[in-house]
Amino acid sequence: MTVHAILNLKAQGMRPSAITMQSTATVMEAARKLAQFKIGAVIITKIDGGVAGILSERDIVRRIAEAGSDILTLSVHDVMTRDVVTCTADTTVEEVMARMTHGRFRHMPVVDANARLVDVISIGDVLKKHLEEVEHEATTLREYISTH
Repeated sequence: MTVHAILNLKAQGMRPSAITMQSTATVMEAARKLAQFKIGAVIITKIDGGVAGILSERDIVRRIAEAGSDILTLSVHDVMTRDVVTCTADTTVEEVMARMTHGRFRHMPVVDANARLVDVISIGDVLKKHLEEVEHEATTLREYISTH
């Protein structure tokens, strides 16, 4: 099973695609966007559509703990995570789970062959698809056992 299946599931649910911002926006603007869309992270994009960074609620909270609420006036560029781990639609769900677990993050941008942003998936999206697959396998096994 690949990320492509998760993207299809998201499209069926009519969920919005990745919420993006430019790196010149303020952290306060990003916080408002997080609240408005009830999401945990925004993707910071380059002019060419590539991923410049990601800013999560955790990033904001950690910086406030370090430097106080004055960080809200800083640009997103000053606070975002720059070394973003990405995947493609062909990446397996198992690989995504491993990357998220190892890196201790909950959002992963999906990029195309030219490293341009396609969408973003969350750990919730990944777990939902994984559980759907496990339930399907269990149903198939029960049906097989009951007929043999």
